[in-house]
Amino acid sequence: MLYDESVPPTPRRRPLLAAAALAAVCLSTAACGADGADGGTQALPGNSGSAASPSAPPSTSTPVPAKTSASPTPSAKPSKSAPGRASGPLSGKTVVIDPGHNPNNRLHTREINRQVDIGTTHKECDTTGTSTNSGYAEALFTLDVSHRLRTLLQAQGAKVVLTYDNDRPYGPCVDERARIGNDAKADAVVSVHADGSAVGNRGFHVILPAPVRGGAADTSEIVEPSRDLGTRIAGLFVRDTGSAPSNYVGGNSGLDIRKDLGGLNLSTVPKVFIECGNMRDPKDAALLTSASWRQKAAHGIADGISSYLKG
Repeated sequence: MLYDESVPPTPRRRPLLAAAALAAVCLSTAACGADGADGGTQALPGNSGSAASPSAPPSTSTPVPAKTSASPTPSAKPSKSAPGRASGPLSGKTVVIDPGHNPNNRLHTREINRQVDIGTTHKECDTTGTSTNSGYAEALFTLDVSHRLRTLLQAQGAKVVLTYDNDRPYGPCVDERARIGNDAKADAVVSVHADGSAVGNRGFHVILPAPVRGGAADTSEIVEPSRDLGTRIAGLFVRDTGSAPSNYVGGNSGLDIRKDLGGLNLSTVPKVFIECGNMRDPKDAALLTSASWRQKAAHGIADGISSYLKG
């Protein structure tokens, strides 16, 4: 949530067989292969100016870094880059993983509220993200899933770059997140998130770039490959996690198209966002806080990326 501006959800009833239908379509068509947000700042629950420590499942989530003083603009270099195996099905491919938000963003509201150019307009540098009602922060969830995803992709031979790896006091800003993928000449970029919608709104959705041209933004070359990437991830996420597509975004398709996200607008390489579930719904939160489910989520995303890269 809160990667760029949130679109107020419109609740819809979800067909009981939506998940099964999407998985069946994916697995039976060549489109899915056989292998397999920057709006206003939101404080964490109970955080009215003090730094609350999110409660994460023991030994499965990345701890919140120690409080650091505000710093000038952070380095634009990607924090972690590691090659895959010398051989493997994804050998020679570069994947950039973008863990949404940063656990310490809430300590640097002035810095993350700074306006940056996203091509068509200006938006906040970054946001705090959301959390479960028990205080498990989205930023901890996204980093944990990203680490699991990196391991799976490296095992297939891919070179993996993380835009952020718990190694900076805040950010990076959304324009820098896009630039890291561009500079890496990534074959695919996935930004990992979890939503913060109303109770009863459940399921995942993958956000695709809309056709956008303005200023530094021009998505004309990435719209179609990004749709291919996102469709494969959506279908295989259903299969690997058992989760259904969102019942409040995307008309039960598991896909949403947006033109207001700097991370997509400024990308020159195929890129999608995935909202893995709704942290504010108790049933979804039970999944998101489960280490075993987070491993399934990482598998679903990895299988989708692998399917896309293998063609």
